[in-house]
Amino acid sequence: MASSWHNLRIDIDRLRADIETLSKIGRAPDGNLTRHAFAPGYEEARRWLKSRFAASGIAARDDAAGNTIGRVGPETGPTVMSGSHIDTVPDGGPLDGAFGVLAALEVARVIKEAGLSPPRGFEAVAFIDEEGRYLDCLGSKAVTGALDLARVAKAKAPDDALLVDAMRGAGFDPARLSEAKRKKGEIAAYVELHIEQGPVLEAKGLPIGIVTGIVGVDHSDFTFYGEPDHAGTTPMDLRKDAFTGACEFVSRMRKMILRRGTPYTRLTYGIVKSKSAAANIVPFEIYLKQELRDTDQKLVKRLVKASYKLADKVAAEYRLRVEYAHTTGNTAALMAPRVQDIVEDSAKSLNLPAHRMPSGAGHDAQVIARVADAGMIFVPSEGGRSHRRDEWTDWKLLEQGANVLLQSVLRLMHAA
Repeated sequence: MASSWHNLRIDIDRLRADIETLSKIGRAPDGNLTRHAFAPGYEEARRWLKSRFAASGIAARDDAAGNTIGRVGPETGPTVMSGSHIDTVPDGGPLDGAFGVLAALEVARVIKEAGLSPPRGFEAVAFIDEEGRYLDCLGSKAVTGALDLARVAKAKAPDDALLVDAMRGAGFDPARLSEAKRKKGEIAAYVELHIEQGPVLEAKGLPIGIVTGIVGVDHSDFTFYGEPDHAGTTPMDLRKDAFTGACEFVSRMRKMILRRGTPYTRLTYGIVKSKSAAANIVPFEIYLKQELRDTDQKLVKRLVKASYKLADKVAAEYRLRVEYAHTTGNTAALMAPRVQDIVEDSAKSLNLPAHRMPSGAGHDAQVIARVADAGMIFVPSEGGRSHRRDEWTDWKLLEQGANVLLQSVLRLMHAA
């Protein structure tokens, strides 16, 4: 192993300053941190991120989809890529996604400052809309050509804001989204650093997780339709109550998942809307967004199909009408064994024990895995907390993870 780069380490003070600065962009006075893709807070974060690349003399650009990319090493040819996302869930935390992007930025700075001349380039990337306000993993799907362009025109946020309007407002042309697709073989390998977002590593007292596979995710929309009768005069047995039917559907789906799922199956109804505008109107239109996850993609498909059949059955029983449709999702993906091995070797070189484990959360890595060898590195999450404002990981653990990323990237850049 070449000592010229084998002994390189990240600058934790510089990385910490970046994490602390980015955590303030998009944060409201009450502490709510929300950076939705293409929204003003996100665009402020994008400008700041590009300024951090520029401050180190690293060329950075935005592609046609809205991904922000900085590159070091050879300007052309295959590239090793690392990154994540800087958009957040509503009232999210400071590390989910952002840590991976800023660690990749730090890796790029270390490589440039060391004056290395690797055979492959390195790109640090912030993928747009990983959290799926409009279309989950929008940016990485655009890069891999996996984006369903037919859905782009209709894609909208929970508040009904259209993706195409949000893109135009941020200076991006939706008609050019396909230009973000990278050529076959252009991405030589991808490795993503992320907080675990779960309790496993902390419980085991281990600093590094090596992801073996990432769950498949399906999002489907359901709308139950009844009739808006008077709540005081319509007997219970004569109502066409959309809310009661929707609740029955959700209850039976939970029982089905517990019976037919695996330890990795997850069912969530995170968005529920009622058209009723008063307490004394029988609910007549209820919307649900269903999310199903499992590491077995075939099982995900079977469960989604079963949910549609159950919705029809419940609607008939409650004399309702129901509409449902798949909206978006990510295919379950195995991480490349060679990238897993490289991450493990990198951790060993730093005297850090590591644990191989699946990811129950979706990530851009599972999309990039369609076109390149991909892998992921986890660091522990304090209390297993994420997608909330108190998500945290100790600075020492963040430093260790970033150094494993650095050494993994360097090995991948020099791999045959």
